[in-house]
Amino acid sequence: MESILENTLPVGKPKWLKVKLPIGKKYTELRGLVDKYSLNTICTSGSCPNMGECWGEGTATFMILGNICTRSCGFCGVKTGRPETVDWDEPEKVARSIKIMNIKHAVVTSVDRDDLKDGGSIIWIETVKAIRRMNPTTTLETLIPDFQGIERNIDRIVAANPEVVSHNVETVRRLTREVRIQAKYDRSLEVLRYLKAKGINRTKSGIMLGLGETEAEVIQTLHDLRQANVDIVTIGQYLQPSKKHLPVKEYITPDQFAKYEKIGLELGFRHVESGALVRSSYKAAKHIL
Repeated sequence: MESILENTLPVGKPKWLKVKLPIGKKYTELRGLVDKYSLNTICTSGSCPNMGECWGEGTATFMILGNICTRSCGFCGVKTGRPETVDWDEPEKVARSIKIMNIKHAVVTSVDRDDLKDGGSIIWIETVKAIRRMNPTTTLETLIPDFQGIERNIDRIVAANPEVVSHNVETVRRLTREVRIQAKYDRSLEVLRYLKAKGINRTKSGIMLGLGETEAEVIQTLHDLRQANVDIVTIGQYLQPSKKHLPVKEYITPDQFAKYEKIGLELGFRHVESGALVRSSYKAAKHIL
C-alpha cells in the first residue's frame, strides 16, 4: 500500500480557507476573561478558526488530563510522550472556568491516556459532575477517546449521561493505520455503537478530508457511521499542524463539502456539519436539539 507520505505535491491554500478575525462584544468579553484568569481552552491553544463564532454563541471547548498524549497520531498537533501525573483538582478548575466564562454549552475533550488503568475515565466522570454542580444550566458534549474499547471505562461516560457523546473516526478505513496509528477503525465504530446501545441519546463523530481518501471511501465512512447509529457527523478539511505531520494531499472544494452534507442528511443523520473550516465542536450547541 502506498504511504500517504509519498508522492505528495506542494499545494497552496485556496481562498475559501481564509479565516476572518474574530470580532463581536461576546468574543471580546470572553477573550478578556480567558486572559485575565489564564483559562485553558482548546479554542485558544488550538487557534481554532471558528473561535469567534462559537464564543459568540456561548460555546467553548476544554481539554482535560493534561496536554501530553500517549498516542502519536500523524494528524494531531498535541504533544506525544509520557504524560504528567493526573491533576485531581482539574475537574473543579474546568467547572470554574466554565462558570467564569458563563458558557451555555461546553465541549470537553481529552488526550489519550493509555498509561492509566481507567484510561482517564474517572477524571472524565468527575469533570462532568463538577461542571453540572457548578453550572446546572450548562449543557455538555463529551468528545472522548476510544478507551481501548474497554467497556467498564466507557460505562462511566454512559453513567454521566452528557447531552452528546462524541468520538471521532477521523479518517476512512484504508488510511486509519497511518493517520491514527494506535487506533482502529472498527474499534471506534464499536465504541459509537456501544454508546447508543447503552442509552446515549445523541452520538457524534467526525472525519477529516484531504489525506488522500476517495469520494467513495468518504461515502462508505458515512454509511458505516449511520450503521453504528451515529446521529451527528462533522466533516472538515485536514490542515497540517507542522512539517513533521502528515501532508495535505488535497484541498476539498466547497461544492464537494456541500455534496457530502447532502448525502449525510439523506442517510438520516440528525445534523451534518460539512465545510473546510468545520471542526469537531463546530455548531455544537445546536446538536443537542
